[in-house]
Amino acid sequence: MIPSNTNLLNLTFDFAEQPTKTYQMDLKTGKNIRGYTDELEAMKQAIFKILNTERYQYLIYSWNYGIELADLFGEPISYVCPELERRIVEALTWDQRILDVTDFAFDSPKRGVLHTTFTVHTIFGDVQAEKTVNI
Repeated sequence: MIPSNTNLLNLTFDFAEQPTKTYQMDLKTGKNIRGYTDELEAMKQAIFKILNTERYQYLIYSWNYGIELADLFGEPISYVCPELERRIVEALTWDQRILDVTDFAFDSPKRGVLHTTFTVHTIFGDVQAEKTVNI
């Protein structure tokens, strides 16, 4: 007799959203961990970690985690600005808690450095973020 698994297809599943509670990092130094954080503060930390992790470099992370910045070195600024915007949006929107990334502003404070500021819209509220890239 062949086993029947048709009952599995009729089951309904409830998906529960996992809490965002995590260890709190000192984002200024990136070294100290003190207590726990949740919601908007946890999102600031998640954004910081995503934007400071080079994609495909660490086996511990999924290939969907992090941002690709290494290949931008040596490229002209006219190429780097729109490409950096696209890569930041792509890297951050993999997180389901992030709805959109907008309001990009670029500045080149000195030769070989590109600084961008932007707004990250999350389910907990908006976060102002920034990223500096050596090009």
